[in-house]
Amino acid sequence: MSTYEDRKVKGLVFNIQKYSVHDGPGIRTIVFTKGCHLRCRWCSNPESQSPKPQMAFNPGRCISPAKCGYCIPACPYGSIKDQGGNLDIDCTHCADCTTFDCVKACPAKSLIVYGEERTVEDVLKVVAQDAMFYSRSGGGMTISGGEPLYQGEFAVALLREARRRRIKTAIECCGCIPWETLDAAAEHLNNILFDVKHTDTEKHKWGTGVGNELILSNLHRLLSKYPDKPVLVRTPVIPGFNDDDETARAIGRLLKGYANVSYEALPYHRLGTQKHMFLGREYLMGDVSLPAGRAERVQAIVDEERGVK
Repeated sequence: MSTYEDRKVKGLVFNIQKYSVHDGPGIRTIVFTKGCHLRCRWCSNPESQSPKPQMAFNPGRCISPAKCGYCIPACPYGSIKDQGGNLDIDCTHCADCTTFDCVKACPAKSLIVYGEERTVEDVLKVVAQDAMFYSRSGGGMTISGGEPLYQGEFAVALLREARRRRIKTAIECCGCIPWETLDAAAEHLNNILFDVKHTDTEKHKWGTGVGNELILSNLHRLLSKYPDKPVLVRTPVIPGFNDDDETARAIGRLLKGYANVSYEALPYHRLGTQKHMFLGREYLMGDVSLPAGRAERVQAIVDEERGVK
């Protein structure tokens, strides 16, 4: 596509986060996009999973129907009601709503819409505001999600236009997308962060809802075709899922021999629990916790298997 065409491409974005130092080199701006094929039990961004805008409710901010109640008549479907002094919200019709008037009517911002359609040009105007920090720190723009390549046309256009503007690019990818989409994006990426959650497909399916065959195939094809491109493979270390020694050894064997790969074991956290509640969902991991030092042990085992000192 031409520069003009790329700038007009639209995608669904639910957040743009500035001044991040954890999702690629240097200081970065992270563009969070909607849509993901995985349904990880521990997902810290559950609002990213659906490819459509979603409404959520933060009861801690609600003023109460008795003192406010502006959202009740604003809903065109009559799906918000006062039940004994508390809001009762039926989100059955929210997927069909295009205006979210109830959210606009809420003065306390207890009603939230996750997902806004934005053009490549619009997103890059925000990203470019911090160009000075990128040049000094070696940072740039990272696309995340969800799976940012779920919206493949938008992601590739965003990456391509960013590189035209000399903004360095990175992506946080779970790999569960067609190879052709990943390949098209890789051409415009300076860094790739790729999740490997488990090497066993049945266990992967239990934890994420899908098997891992496509993910591992894409990883091998990526590393083989782009041997000089820096790739950071990351594993969120989840208690009872992949925190055992044998899984760590299997991941180490999987990555052995790839010189362009770095590896990072990420300790489990429960930061997405509240957002599950806002969306009216159960947090499937419950209140489990990761034993102290477990992520460090996984890191050490993977490094040992790979022969990394």
